[in-house]
Amino acid sequence: MRRVRSARRLQASLLVLAIVCSAGAMAQPARTPVENVTVTGTRSREVLDKFVASFAAPTRMTGKLARWEDGICPITVGLRPAATRFVTQRVREIATKAGAPVSDKGSCMPNIAIVFTTTPQALLDTARKKHASFLGYYDNSDQLKKLATVTHPIQAWYATETKDLDGAIEPDNATRNGIGLAIPCAECPGGEMYLPNATAVRVTGSHLGDGLRSAFYNVIIVADPAKLVDYEIGALSDYIAMLALTQLNSLDTCQQLPSIVNMLAAGCERKADALADNDLGYLRGLYKMGPGRTARTQQDEIAYQMNQSLEDK
Repeated sequence: MRRVRSARRLQASLLVLAIVCSAGAMAQPARTPVENVTVTGTRSREVLDKFVASFAAPTRMTGKLARWEDGICPITVGLRPAATRFVTQRVREIATKAGAPVSDKGSCMPNIAIVFTTTPQALLDTARKKHASFLGYYDNSDQLKKLATVTHPIQAWYATETKDLDGAIEPDNATRNGIGLAIPCAECPGGEMYLPNATAVRVTGSHLGDGLRSAFYNVIIVADPAKLVDYEIGALSDYIAMLALTQLNSLDTCQQLPSIVNMLAAGCERKADALADNDLGYLRGLYKMGPGRTARTQQDEIAYQMNQSLEDK
């Protein structure tokens, strides 16, 4: 299992490097970063619950919220050197503030690729043909084509995995490569039913959570600088950091509370020019919640942590 996991991590890192080499990214001038601004709003528990419920997307395999369990190692390409260093460092800084694991290795294996390119669809077309499994879960070729379509000036693709109580890992995809299981069946020939691709997992059996947890193992974030000329590099970096640390339910939903994710959503009033207290509170809740809990319990725990964090402001 460890060899399989290491091989997948290496494959993901090679994918990141391939994306970097094939992006055709154009260096763009970076504007001077601006200081963070804190934007407040109504913070009743009811509002926080709705914010959390609409914010992040559950994974297909467990229906739970995914987060990083291995240390993040972002790499940025496509801007001038000073700007790429700024974006990468900002993602690491926000991850640290949120309580997410950050690799402390001097030469870590990249697992977050942040690419600025004026030809994003060409990049995704290449990824779809050669590295489709790293774009996320899909059931068929039509879903894959839709998944690999660029629809926003900044967009992210997530490769996730499911872990059980023993730490056994299974990549989230429609093709299951289990060892096979024989299930007792009195009405079946031979007294059992054989499932050739079934996978056995160890769970708790508790109503509060089965112990299965979802985690990221690779994230690709693509930004088109030609469509982002009106935004400061500081604001873009904070937006990218949110995409790197949590999978948003929608890039077009206007959140009820001020949020950096409203920055690029059309018609939103509660925008923020930098990471808002609500955003950081959400991330802290995400990385404190019980990963093996039910989805509803996870949301409740995040809302509670947000409330605690915001009350200290």
